[in-house]
Amino acid sequence: MSTLEEKIIPQVGLPAKKRSESVVSKLLWFVCSVRLGVVLLCLLGLACLIGMLVMQQNVDGFENYYSALTPSQRLLYGKLGFFNIYHAWYFNALLCLLSLNIILASIDRFPRTWLFVSKPQVMVPLRWLTDQKQSAAFELTGTRETIKTRAESLLRSFGWRRMHVSEKGGRTYILAESGVWNRLGAYAVHVGLLTIFLGGFLTAQLGTTGNLPLGPGETSNLIHETVVDLDRVSEVTKKLPFEVTFTDIEQKLIRDEGPITAANTLDWITRFNITDEGQTYSGIAQMNRPFDYRGYRFFQASFVSTGRARNITVTATPADGSAPQEVKIERNGSATLPDGTMLRFSEFRGNFRIGPEDPNEDTSAYPNPAAVLQVVPPGGSVETAYAFGPQMANIPVAGKPVAGYTYRLTDFEKVSDRHILSVQRDPGSNVVYIGFVLLFLTLVAVFFFSHQRVWIVIDGQEGDRHTITTAGNTNRNQNAFEDKFRRFASELSGGAAIKEKS
Repeated sequence: MSTLEEKIIPQVGLPAKKRSESVVSKLLWFVCSVRLGVVLLCLLGLACLIGMLVMQQNVDGFENYYSALTPSQRLLYGKLGFFNIYHAWYFNALLCLLSLNIILASIDRFPRTWLFVSKPQVMVPLRWLTDQKQSAAFELTGTRETIKTRAESLLRSFGWRRMHVSEKGGRTYILAESGVWNRLGAYAVHVGLLTIFLGGFLTAQLGTTGNLPLGPGETSNLIHETVVDLDRVSEVTKKLPFEVTFTDIEQKLIRDEGPITAANTLDWITRFNITDEGQTYSGIAQMNRPFDYRGYRFFQASFVSTGRARNITVTATPADGSAPQEVKIERNGSATLPDGTMLRFSEFRGNFRIGPEDPNEDTSAYPNPAAVLQVVPPGGSVETAYAFGPQMANIPVAGKPVAGYTYRLTDFEKVSDRHILSVQRDPGSNVVYIGFVLLFLTLVAVFFFSHQRVWIVIDGQEGDRHTITTAGNTNRNQNAFEDKFRRFASELSGGAAIKEKS
């Protein structure tokens, strides 16, 4: 809006600062100032940057990151809330203050903008028109009504369809506009930002996050979250309103002969059942495909690097020298040989040793794989047998028959002992998505479209000769508007000489 137009249009909004020096007035002007909004936005951006540089306590691997910090770093980051910055009091305070700044700034400026849009200044001084960057003046012959009708038709053909006509002092004023809604785009951007802030606030205050580590066949309704209090790390247990049972876990490897490390994994797949109020629902979570249920989202977060087998292939060789039998047994499953002997898949170890297994040992490379079987011959009792891999195939215990067979592990599908799902309840996620869509659309509307205005003043002289003064301006894309206005002025003049600016 030009300075002259601002003088013509009365100012509406909060009281002018000069008119009142009260504390309330000064505070209102400070809170709704653009300068404060920019400062708050920079501080919020800085806080988000810290959240990206400092690993947050709900991210997998935080324990290792935390242990690598020095004691002074732990104390400082913990005291400043850097490990959980998006839930820190000052982060929420910045969000609230910035939201208040946007709301008050909109309330202060909207009445003036609305007046500018709803009651445009049609009759403006000729001097102001000729001072515009895009302006032209020339003479046309014909009746005033003929020139007016031709000008209106030409304005519409160029896309300036919102028309205002006034008569005063023997002059006809025409104002044509397009894209006037662009002036209100800033307020739609404000609504988008506030929607995003609201969604983030709902998530921070009402959201739930935790890890759910389970193996196949295990059930739990408890999730665990790491919490940092200054330089102390603790684990908080939260209860879900339903129970989760893992039915199967699968790990797709890049190289089947390689270890079950993250670098050698294409995907982790967790299949589970959710039991809620007597009803059972099936779910599956993959690395890039979370599962949603009742506002809770299940992400594939991590795994335990203890080597297990999803299924095994065992060759059972009869002690009487007859043909060997090969069977495939699923994890915790069983298979039956032709003579009725049943083999149960009881246990698998990636590094077999006599005695109990070390639960903290990393066996992801499977240095010495072996399976423990429960063998039940027809009419007999349960016996324990071992199916060893190539590394231990020749030891004495491997050649000892059990229930009339010796057993050898010939193949197996690698998988970890258990998967860890990240369970998140994010009540503000849909609100944030709506806010981002609204923000994107409004920014496109604001920056890719413009509010264009063109004035035409028809000033009658002697007889049918009239002096035509036309000018225009836009708030976006000045170069395109300049070319458009020149073509318009050339067509309107009909070849008449256009007066040069003095």
